[in-house]
Amino acid sequence: MTSPLELQDLALEIAKEAGELARRRRGEGVSIAASKSTIADIVTEADREVETLIRGRLADARPDDGFLGEESGDADGTTGITWVVDPIDGTVNYAFGMPSYAVSIAAVEGSRDPAQWRALAGVVHAPALGETFRAAAGEGAWLGGERLRVTEDAPAGALVATGLGYDKSTHAGDLDVLGRVMPLARDIRRIGAASLDLSFVAAGRLDGYFERGLKPWDVAAGRLLVDEAGGRTGWFAPDEYGRALTIVAGPVLFEELRQRILE
Repeated sequence: MTSPLELQDLALEIAKEAGELARRRRGEGVSIAASKSTIADIVTEADREVETLIRGRLADARPDDGFLGEESGDADGTTGITWVVDPIDGTVNYAFGMPSYAVSIAAVEGSRDPAQWRALAGVVHAPALGETFRAAAGEGAWLGGERLRVTEDAPAGALVATGLGYDKSTHAGDLDVLGRVMPLARDIRRIGAASLDLSFVAAGRLDGYFERGLKPWDVAAGRLLVDEAGGRTGWFAPDEYGRALTIVAGPVLFEELRQRILE
């Protein structure tokens, strides 16, 4: 049976190759390939090319595993393991030349529902930042040789990240929630790449993060990083727009965020 560490090492190798391709294509200049849910939620040719590379490498190494990707859909496997992939998380940042984008690759088992699956391994590789976050179940979360830990408290107020969806009809409600969270916060960050938000919580660079409307590939690797760094992660029921809520933080702040957002 393949260990979580072996799965992590495979994800690490592939994520670095994929990140180099993404970085190189960005240097050559990207083109807009299509629109997703709105004109603001763009997808580039590089997204598709990078996911094709990742999917091919995984198929070569583990042909019987399942696959769930943002750009090329899903495929069932026979091993009980599914690879959940976001080839370029933070596509808008990427297209505009901002360095906050990442390749996110995770291996999970069981359900494809983030609320029910068990994450085995996860890698978030940020090529423009030169950083690679990794985790294997039971083995901790790491950045290079440094073991990561979430912050335990924030006596001066928490540094909290969030995101706003591209659907303008949801913005008023999201801003109302942000207003309820602000009494807990020292300041707010809007990075634009959920995998990096989660990685930064795991590394203690952020105290917490919440957002509605994330997809499984946005959170698969990052939530394992937070869990392995001693934090708490939650995937809560959708709102009236069908957007599930993700909350990640250290144990104390997690509960405070949950209460302010949901109660």
